[in-house]
Amino acid sequence: MNKLKPIFCLMIMVSLTTSLFGQEASVLYKTYCAGCHGANLEGGTSSALIKEDWVYGRSPGLFFRNIKHGIDSTEMIAWGQVLSDGQIRSLVDYIIGAQENPPTVERSFPKSIVTEAYNLTVEVLVKDSLEIPWGIEFVDENRALITEQPGRLRWMVNHKLDPQPILGIPKVYDTGRGLGGLMDVAIDPEYGENGWIYLAYVHTEGDLEAPESQAMTRIVRGKIVDHRWIEEELLFAPDSSLELSRGTRWGCRLLFDREGYLYFTIGDVDREEFAQDLSRPNAKVFRIHPDGRIPEDNPFVGQAGAIEAVFTYGNRNAQGLSIHPTTGEIWATEHGPMGGDEINVLKKGANYGWPVITYGKHYNGAIVSEQTAAEGMEQPVVQWTPSISVCPAEFCNSPIFPTWKNNLFVGALAFEEIRRLPVEGHKVLSQEVFLKNLGRVRDLKFGPDGALYVLVNRPDAVLRLVP
Repeated sequence: MNKLKPIFCLMIMVSLTTSLFGQEASVLYKTYCAGCHGANLEGGTSSALIKEDWVYGRSPGLFFRNIKHGIDSTEMIAWGQVLSDGQIRSLVDYIIGAQENPPTVERSFPKSIVTEAYNLTVEVLVKDSLEIPWGIEFVDENRALITEQPGRLRWMVNHKLDPQPILGIPKVYDTGRGLGGLMDVAIDPEYGENGWIYLAYVHTEGDLEAPESQAMTRIVRGKIVDHRWIEEELLFAPDSSLELSRGTRWGCRLLFDREGYLYFTIGDVDREEFAQDLSRPNAKVFRIHPDGRIPEDNPFVGQAGAIEAVFTYGNRNAQGLSIHPTTGEIWATEHGPMGGDEINVLKKGANYGWPVITYGKHYNGAIVSEQTAAEGMEQPVVQWTPSISVCPAEFCNSPIFPTWKNNLFVGALAFEEIRRLPVEGHKVLSQEVFLKNLGRVRDLKFGPDGALYVLVNRPDAVLRLVP
């Protein structure tokens, strides 16, 4: 036995362990790991776990240490306070076993889903011909625009994806792992008269392939004629001195309110120390006129050093914006760190606390703040711990879903689900989960036909849900 190669000994151990703990290990992996590393260990927002090159070692002891204590200066958090040693060991065995026998998790969409109020028909409009679809916005009853995170803008016409992308849109800085790149798209409220389309993306003047390139989120508008992006105008770009390298959490969701103001979000770009600094764009929600001018009644107009487009601050990474159909208030979803995902109602000039107050911890398990509340800082309408990686937000005002009227719908990335939230005032009354474990829910829109359109990642698809 002492002549056997170490990896062969490991495989014997794995086969024994799998018979005892295999089912538990696969459930643990799906619950805690798949959101970042992929359902089949193929990689996602974090690295693949089936590979030859293990930078931090591939022995069972090193795997155990890295899962339990995390890896400094990476996004690999410490799980020792969440998982028992036995659970971590079963995960280690599961990962080692997968090197020879990779799991296969089929991602097939059901034809129907049962919810509390409706039996939904699920129509798969687009699948496997998009790459990380990020935002969808309808131009009219028959046409919608879809952004792809690596930097493409596409038409969907009569529920079919146009194979030809729009030419001439800005080059985007894709920092990898589904971060950065081209994000949201918005349509001007007067599109029929002016044709303006708005894009949010990460920009750099440096090397598009280099992680050390200085970059920041930008907002532009342009028009589309014959599959070509023309008449581009730059609406928002912070001074180049405020650009950052090796950033994450760039935002960015776009929304027009009823008065025609354009709102957009920028995350903390992995620099939480700037979230409370009004001279930095990090961790803010902004409000501008459609042509980029600053509204005179913005809360920090005239304040020395402040970026006058700022509307709220202390928002770690808001990736969902929606208008309440009755009150007109803007509700925002916000990514927490490890725990502390939030929904907030935006108030002019308000401070939402990050990182002074939070319900979450750092990804390595360290304390961000001992405080969850402080004077002068807003409390969330609801918070989720553990984090569901809440992303899009969309209120329902659809005539074909009358029972859902004024309910808020949010999508989750890591938890791969839609949540329906009936609200009363600023209180969430309940939460119903559906479309579970069928992909990372990136965007939600009730279309002109009243149907609920869903963008999912892994698999990359566009779904249409109707009663």
